[in-house]
Amino acid sequence: MVEIYDGALDVITIVDKWYNEQKQSNYGAFIPFIGTVRSEDGIDGLSFDIYEPILESWFQKWQEKANDAGAIVRMAHSRGDVLVHQSSYVAGVFSPKRRVALELIDIFVEDFKASAPIWKYDLKNNQRIYAKDRSTAIQGSGILAKEQV
Repeated sequence: MVEIYDGALDVITIVDKWYNEQKQSNYGAFIPFIGTVRSEDGIDGLSFDIYEPILESWFQKWQEKANDAGAIVRMAHSRGDVLVHQSSYVAGVFSPKRRVALELIDIFVEDFKASAPIWKYDLKNNQRIYAKDRSTAIQGSGILAKEQV
């Protein structure tokens, strides 16, 4: 299950919760990835829209891939506004061996950036501006790949 939160993520609470849920599961590795909004191009932050049914389906396929490797994948993402230097994305992989976790987190994060149905907007001067130049059309998404107005 994907965890969706309104606004910035409380990274410490999320990572701690995941660790505590799995610490007795005999996984030898827990590799987290934390995405933080950077200060660039004069933005005050980013804002996110999420199409949850497709995101859940995409994530379930990833959970199956991870399970095939004896691992599990966790993910949390923000909906709405996240200011500069706050976190909007946390992912984690638990696995018996570190190599599996290291490889899975890399592939998972890259596929997330390319495939997840999450639309990003710049927050500038109290406006929400679609970040078209930093967005990727979702393969096979039809109308969901079209430019946001």
